[in-house]
Amino acid sequence: MRTVIMKEGATHEGVVKDNGNSDEVSSYYRFSQLLSSKDRDFLLSPTGAQVKVSDLEGKVVGLFFGANWYPPCRGFTQMLVGIYEELKSSVPQQFEIVYVSSDEDLDAFNGFYGAMPWLAIPFSDLETKKALNRKYEVEGIPCLIMLQPDGSKDDDATIRDGVELIYRYGIQAYPFSKERLEELHEQEREKRENQTLTNLLANNHRGYVLGQNGRIQVPIASLVGKTIGLYFSAEWCVPCVKFTPKLISIYHKIKQQLSEKGSEEDFEIVLVSHDRDQASFDSYYATMPWLALPFGDPEIKNLARHFDVQGIPCLVIIGPNGKTITGHGRNLINLYQENAYPFTGEKVEQLEKQLTEEAKGLPRLVRHEGHRHELNLVSDGNGGGPFICCVCDEQGSNWAYQCLECGYEVHPRCVTNA
Repeated sequence: MRTVIMKEGATHEGVVKDNGNSDEVSSYYRFSQLLSSKDRDFLLSPTGAQVKVSDLEGKVVGLFFGANWYPPCRGFTQMLVGIYEELKSSVPQQFEIVYVSSDEDLDAFNGFYGAMPWLAIPFSDLETKKALNRKYEVEGIPCLIMLQPDGSKDDDATIRDGVELIYRYGIQAYPFSKERLEELHEQEREKRENQTLTNLLANNHRGYVLGQNGRIQVPIASLVGKTIGLYFSAEWCVPCVKFTPKLISIYHKIKQQLSEKGSEEDFEIVLVSHDRDQASFDSYYATMPWLALPFGDPEIKNLARHFDVQGIPCLVIIGPNGKTITGHGRNLINLYQENAYPFTGEKVEQLEKQLTEEAKGLPRLVRHEGHRHELNLVSDGNGGGPFICCVCDEQGSNWAYQCLECGYEVHPRCVTNA
């Protein structure tokens, strides 16, 4: 969840309102008017030197709103540094970032900014920072606003979701114009339409995935026609380590069900590792009974970008035809266990109806062991909705027992009568 930051404050020196006068609007959007004050016409640089705001004219400029005290800002900063350094080496005179700090004090600012290779508004210039927060309606951090060189078209050309673009497209999003984003969206649409399991997992140098904990190579062609789960996970991720044993159990149960039915269908999972080193990958994958992409394979980043994976664990389900069924496989496993297979919309609808029928026989009120208040049976239509069960710590949906006093919620199956 994003953290809300203050937007109130005094007006910015030199800022004028858009009253239809194009000359005033153009002046308003010039970098010097945005980033300077009546007492300052420079920005800080990592070396301590002062850089004239006017030096930004003609460049694509990213305004990075962040703070040292918020962990997502620290994580995003590491990624942004890589993008910045790559762009500065390829288009050195055409791109810049300016840090707009929400740090608590000067020491915190100096510590956080010390890890950044770009420019910054001085920590002491509170008025400029407030004005920028107010102008761009910054309600959460990290936030990255992308400004185009042509200030007269700033309203139309400004990109306000730079953080999402960096996560999704990386350096490919440059120059962060709406025209470039339209091109990327069109490329994604074409890729989805032409998606096959082979073009998802294979590349020019590799036509296989690993099996038997890395001891064998399994041809990707042998997986075509199966339902495939792409499991984005890592050993360092606590929720991943907690979810993996459950997924292993469900995996075996689905395989057993298909075997007992004598079905020609088959189900397989491919680990898409986000581990930080080969040793971590090896030890984590050794606990799993399924397949995996090799550690550090270039397709890992491509898959994360293609499926817009913004957090792990994540389980993307690919159908026998190679098309995406759902990106919410983890949630479906938590909700329905092995019954979720084959994860299609029709199957989920069937399961939801089944839960509704089963709920008709549940008591409206219960006493749950370990909770002092009475619990009410609720659903999506009468006060319920998606929740995290306070007993098993798994996601729930549709039906739940809910405490109207304190918001405590549990799956009906997790209730232990007092």
